[in-house]
Amino acid sequence: MFLVEGNKIINELPDSKFKIKEIFSTDPQKLGRTEAPVTHISENELKKISFLQHPKDSVAVCYINEEERLADKNLQLVLDGIQDPGNLGTIIRLADWFGIEQIICSEDTVDFYNPKVIMASMGSFTRVNIVYTNLVEYLSKSENVNIGTDMDGENIYSFEKPEKLNLILGNEGNGMRPETEKLLQKSVMIPRFGKSQSTESLNVSMAAGIILGQFFRV
Repeated sequence: MFLVEGNKIINELPDSKFKIKEIFSTDPQKLGRTEAPVTHISENELKKISFLQHPKDSVAVCYINEEERLADKNLQLVLDGIQDPGNLGTIIRLADWFGIEQIICSEDTVDFYNPKVIMASMGSFTRVNIVYTNLVEYLSKSENVNIGTDMDGENIYSFEKPEKLNLILGNEGNGMRPETEKLLQKSVMIPRFGKSQSTESLNVSMAAGIILGQFFRV
């Protein structure tokens, strides 16, 4: 099982594939419709069971779903060794915003059910399918064009997006592993317009947002 914190996100669960086992709340009246049992607790008790420094109003204990891979979509995100929970949560939120239904993760990508991932996704985890798999096997069989980020890649602002693609995002510190990089068919880069040399690179979730924004331009 895993925890979901805060009424705002908990209230999205009844319309998702995730089933709630039970809820602990300091103010049960503010919860939306739910069939799960609700236990009224004090703020001090909430602090003891919450992963947050400043807990919200409720904590829901939910069942982990059995993983299911959907058929390849026209645009998918592929994550190669993303380690920061905040980055994964933000990328899930980006996927939801742009209508991307599925994210494929390497087996060493941070756990989707990590409380910080769930919190950073702000409820978007209920609408994006997450799959963990061997990326080399997956990318070598995928019919989508495998696209990665590289400082020597094509300028994202003039790049012509293929009809079907996998956008591959690498580890925060090391980028893509060599065996993944070998399976790239195209690469893109975000040009730097500022003159300062102090900023060596962009945060991976920030880069994902810029690239997706460009992919979906009218």
